[in-house]
Parts: sequence; C-alpha cells; structure tokens
Amino acid sequence: MQAMTVRPGSAGTLRVDDMGEPRPGPDDLLVDGLAVGVCGTDKEIVSGRYGWAPAGRDRLVIGHESLGRVTEAPPGSSFHTGDLVVGVVRRPDPVPCRACARGEFDMCRNGRYTERGIKEIDGYGAQRWCVEADYAITIDERLADVGVLMEPTTVVAKAWEQVWRIGQRAYFEPERALITGAGPVGLLAAMLSVQRGLDTHVLDRVTDGPKPGIVAALGATYHHDDIDTVAARLQPDVVIEATGAGPVVFGAIANTSTYGIVCLTGVSAAGRGLKIDAGAVNRELVLENDAVVGSVNANLRHYRQAADALARADKDWLAGLITRRVPLHRAADAFTAEPGDVKVIVTLDGSD
Repeated sequence: MQAMTVRPGSAGTLRVDDMGEPRPGPDDLLVDGLAVGVCGTDKEIVSGRYGWAPAGRDRLVIGHESLGRVTEAPPGSSFHTGDLVVGVVRRPDPVPCRACARGEFDMCRNGRYTERGIKEIDGYGAQRWCVEADYAITIDERLADVGVLMEPTTVVAKAWEQVWRIGQRAYFEPERALITGAGPVGLLAAMLSVQRGLDTHVLDRVTDGPKPGIVAALGATYHHDDIDTVAARLQPDVVIEATGAGPVVFGAIANTSTYGIVCLTGVSAAGRGLKIDAGAVNRELVLENDAVVGSVNANLRHYRQAADALARADKDWLAGLITRRVPLHRAADAFTAEPGDVKVIVTLDGSD
C-alpha cells in the first residue's frame, strides 16, 4: 500500500511511501481511498511550516479532505461494504475539555485535540485507511466524483451556522451576502448562501480563468474591484471572509449593513503590518450592533449539514470546482500551483 508522507517541520520531504496494510480495530471501518483534496493547510505542512507527526515517529501521512469506499464494516454498525464515506478530521482531546465532552470538539478549549493528517494522527492520503465508525459519514452515491469536497463544505457549514446563531440574538432576516475569496472555501460558502435564498456576491482579485464563470453558473454575482468599493456599494448583511488578507478583512468589517455579521474563515499570515483606524472600527461595531466571529474546523453536526448541502447541489457545478486530478505517483505535482487551479485533488485508486 502507498501513502503520501512528510516529515513535519522539514521542507522538501514529501514522498510516496510503501507502507504496511492498515489493521482495523473492532469499531473501525476499512476503506479503500479514492481521493484526497489539497488545501492551504496541506501546503503549509509540505513546506515545513506546520504539522505534527504521531508520537514516536518522524513522518506523518497527510491528507484530511478524504473520500473512500468501505470494504469492511463492524457487525451491527450502520455502514455496509461499498458505502461512499468521508472521515472526520478532528478528534476530541483526551481530558476532555467541557466543549469536547459535549461533542463540540471543533471548539476545543485546551488545544489538546488531534487531527487526521495534520496533528499527531495519520491522515487519509493512502490507498487504504481505517476510521472509527463514529467518525465516518456516508454521502450520496451520486457524489462519487465530487465527494472529496465534503470537508471544505463542513468548514463553511459551520461558518453559516455561527452566522445564524449570532443573528438570532435579535430579529434577523438577511438579504444580501458577500463572500470574499473565490477559492474552494469561498465558492462553497457562496453555494450555501444561494441555497439559503440570499442575494449572493463573490469578490476575488482575478478577472480571467474559471472563477467568474463558476460564480455566474451558481446564480451569484462576481466582483473584482477593491473591497471598500464593492462592500460599500453592497452593504451586505453577512460577509463570509475566506482570504485571510488583512485589507480585505478590515474592509469587510467596515462596510456591512447595520447589524451586520462578518465571519472570518481565512487564516492570515503573521508578520504583516496594516495601519487601521481602530477607534473608527470600534465605533462602527458598537453603534451598529455589528458582530465579527472567527470560525475553524467542524464537528459531526457540520459534516451532516455538508452532506445534505452537497446532495442538494448541482453535481455539474460541483465538478467544475475540481480543476485538476493528480494520480498518487505524481502527488508532488498537486502542491505546485498552475494557472486556473481552483481545487486540486490527488486520486488514490489508480485513476488519472
């Protein structure tokens, strides 16, 4: 069996290794891997800036955006041979903290959680893998070609849940949403916005390539002007921020409607300075009852929400997000950006 591995903390160590076959425990599924998605976190791990190997080892199997097919399932479980599944990324911390003890492990309070393919547990970037039945989610068979989009969809399912919960502090009937960033997370956030019936707008800096067409096919409006111009004109009720770029973040915060909500999902690079009028930002947040919230990761509830959202989506539209499929033996190619990339995946089943 082959798998993508790296030595966390060391750049240039990505390789495809021969490994022993996984041995499922009594409560585990054995799964044939079909594909894994490549995202910014994976690229940070490969570049040596992030990631932790399992205890007692120096290499980590990467890949947290999973898709596979069950080959063995525990007796009495709800899973069957042939089921299309994804594996949940995060596991609760062992203490557990009060959030993890209640199943809200995406909100872990002490940082002792672990994550498949990221933090101390091998990931799903292997031809075969095991996953606890309690941390696997079945998805619609019609999504076999695009189900690898499940994990990034969970991220925005949680983001939208956070927005709705905050909005319910008072009267809340949003009409217009602005999504900043037209990468996979931004586009999937826009998809959920459209499914909620909102007038949806997407802002990205590119003017060519597939992104404008993908947004148009969704029934949303694409913009490429600066954030202050676009947001000031739109006055969105909700902003899902998916770039992590400082000027975009603060431009969005400064230009929502009254009682606006900005949900930050993009992770900013450290060390970049930005001069802002902190007093003006504070004044607007207070006087307009605005809210800004950060959101990361997902729990089991969000995986189920994502599975429902993908099942309702246009499959052809989802397929348009996957712009490059790289076979496992050429996995390194997936970590080098090419013009027109939106979502790049590594196929694990021998398909090109």
